[in-house]
Order: sequence, then structure tokens, then C-alpha cells
Amino acid sequence: MAGNSFGNVFKLTTFGESHGEALGGIIDGCPPGITLDFEAIYIEMQRRKPGQSAIVTQRKEADEVQFLSGIFEGKTTGTPIGFIIPNTNQKSDDYAHIKDSYRPSHADYVYEKKYGIRDYRGGGRSSARETASRVVAGAIAKQVLQNVKINAFVSSVGEIFIDKPYQELDFSKIESNPVRCPDVNIAALMEQHIKEIKKQGDTVGGTITCVIQNVPIGLGDPVFDKLHAELGKAMLSINAVKGFEYGSGFCGAKMKGSEHNDLYNSDGTTKSNLSGGIQGGISNGMDIYFRVAFKPVATLIQKQETLNSNGEIIEMQGKGRHDPCVVPRAVPIVEAMAALVLADFYLQNKIYQ
Repeated sequence: MAGNSFGNVFKLTTFGESHGEALGGIIDGCPPGITLDFEAIYIEMQRRKPGQSAIVTQRKEADEVQFLSGIFEGKTTGTPIGFIIPNTNQKSDDYAHIKDSYRPSHADYVYEKKYGIRDYRGGGRSSARETASRVVAGAIAKQVLQNVKINAFVSSVGEIFIDKPYQELDFSKIESNPVRCPDVNIAALMEQHIKEIKKQGDTVGGTITCVIQNVPIGLGDPVFDKLHAELGKAMLSINAVKGFEYGSGFCGAKMKGSEHNDLYNSDGTTKSNLSGGIQGGISNGMDIYFRVAFKPVATLIQKQETLNSNGEIIEMQGKGRHDPCVVPRAVPIVEAMAALVLADFYLQNKIYQ
């Protein structure tokens, strides 16, 4: 199976399945001599882990990282950083009912048709649990970037949206509620909506906005390796993501050029930032901001029609522990993937200098 690695200079390869012995990864290209903040890595994993509130899956995993290589006396050595995250709370029997059937809008059917075999326990490799390895690597990438600030937050759940620009939000409040929305009043509405959806055995989608500040000028390359193209690929590689837009996004398509152009200040900054901090595929020093759309989780705790391996339409109902809304737990994943992209381009620039 290809497609298990991400990045060029700062490169992550992940392995493991949702209900296997462990997940893990290998980070290649991390510079030597970085004193790692292991508490920061732990905090990132706690933000992503299951069972953290009443509005997410109740699977209980400690998500403790065991580093196997590439670190000596708390510092990176420049050699590959290997790590594992043991799975300690698998309940594979929860998936016995789908051994011979395919969940609607999941990867079950296409995996079996492509590879001739699939791990039906939680989706195996297609499970969002794989993203735990990305969060480890992203936490290290953030430490490579040092002064760059990456803040992602839930900006909508279903039809409930934050109606303020990000400049008016207090990012310190993102972790003050289980939805991870910095507008506490909107967060309360979102949380209540998710709980109502959960009672119905249904799911709901939403969006995450990410703001990246203090980005140096010059990250990204023209033509195929544009910074926004790599960010788009990174976000679209996350489970359940259906859309990506940066800067003015789709709203920019409604505007005239005279309205959309970001006019310069004498110091090279711009009076507006509809470009989203990226011009010509290269960072311009302004804030980078983008939005990621997540679909409703496909597993419903209610009856649906589906297809089995005999080609029959049957009735099934999801069982086990599932997120009614994935966006709160996806916030640190979005940040991690953004950090991986930026660290990769940052180190590429170091090579050129």
C-alpha cells in the first residue's frame, strides 16, 4: 500500500491500524540539536485522544507516545525519530456485524475492491485513529518552527457559525470548552446541538478555521509546489475532510479585482489580506488563514440500508463508540498537518540558503 508518507525534507511515515497492537511513525529529516518539550507533545495528544468529553467517542485510550530512536538526552540527533502509540482499549467485537458488509460512505467497499482484503475492525488503516501519529509529528514540527503560531478552532457545527472575523476572537479560549470554539456563547449552542444529534443516533459536520502567524516570507515554491497547494493536500488527507479554502476562498470569486487586491504598505505588508498570507504560492509574511470542511461521521447509531459481500441490500445499524461530530477532535490534527507543511518548506529554504 502506497501513500503512507508525507513531506520531502521533514518527512513522516505512519503505520498501524485502529485495532492493531499499536500505531506509530518515523520522522526523517528533523534537524539535530532540538531540545524537545515532551510535555507539549503530551498536551497535543491529549487534545486529540478519544474519550475526552461527552460529545466525542467514549473509547478510552491513554495515547502515550513511546519514542524508540532519534532522541538522546532530550535532544534530537538528526537521525530518524521512531515512535509508537500502543492501542490499549480495542473492542474489535463491536465490528463483527460488518465483517461481510460495507458501511455507507466508508472506505470498506473500495478497500476490499482495491486490495482484495480489508481490516474491518474500526476500518483498520482507514480509521481516523491513524491521525494520532500525525499529531506526534506535528508537535515536533511546531518546535522546529519556534516562533510560528498555529491556532485552529471550530468555526461551525451544522448551521451554527461564528459570525466574527478571526481578528476579534480570543484564541486563549479555544480550549475552554469541549467544542474548541473561541466564542463561548456560540460554543454552548454548538455543544447542545451535538448532544441533540447524538441522542438521535445521528451525526453532524462542521468547519475548522486555522490561523498561522509569524510566518517568514518565502515559504513555498511556484508552479506545482505552491504553499497553499501543499496545505490543501495536507488538509484533504485528513479523514472526513470535504473541502479546503484559504484567504478569501470561494467568496473571492464574487468580487471585483479592485475589491480583492491587497494594496501594499511601504514596509511590504498589505492593507488587507484577502490573499490569506500567500501570493504566487509563496508566503508573504501576513497571517495565513484557511478553512477546512468536515462531513458528518459516516457511522450512525440508527438503521440504514447497505450492501453486503454477496451483493445483497441489507439493513444494518452502527455499534460501538463513535464521534457524533468529529470537528472538536480534529482541531489538533489540522494544526499538526499545517505544522508539517510549514516545517518541510522551512527546512527546504534552509537548504537553499
